[in-house]
Amino acid sequence: MLVAAMSDIHDNIWKLEEALKKAGSAEVLIFCGDFCAPFTLKQMSDGFRGQIHAVWGNNDGDKWLLTKNAGNGGHVVLHGDFGEVDLGGMMIAITHYPQIAGPVAKSGKYATVFYGHDHTPNIREDGALLINPGEVMGRFGRSTLAMYNTDTGKAEILDV
Repeated sequence: MLVAAMSDIHDNIWKLEEALKKAGSAEVLIFCGDFCAPFTLKQMSDGFRGQIHAVWGNNDGDKWLLTKNAGNGGHVVLHGDFGEVDLGGMMIAITHYPQIAGPVAKSGKYATVFYGHDHTPNIREDGALLINPGEVMGRFGRSTLAMYNTDTGKAEILDV
């Protein structure tokens, strides 16, 4: 199964549009927090037809309207601050914070842990595969997302 992962959009709808095009071949989209405004989640929901699993970031504002927008699409699952998902028999975890992702990866419970927050794209092994897709927003000059294949266990960072 091909999985796209994104984080830290911070309302950059122009970069999100480009990122959604790059993610178009994925069956599932993992979002690691910081939509910021509800219209960003609506754009994501409208632009990606597969299942979307998302967690809150530290900059997500109107959680009531974000939750309403998630429900309107019918294919968005908001997991709160921490999510766990079975993707074809492979357990994955989703969080916004690297401080949580590291210990969760070492727990041995998950094959893969996705996280965001520090805007730094990174893929490494540490008890589980740890994937930070970086930032969609491009604040630090590079707009990125990650693609992960659950069948091969391979992941890569793509520039938007």
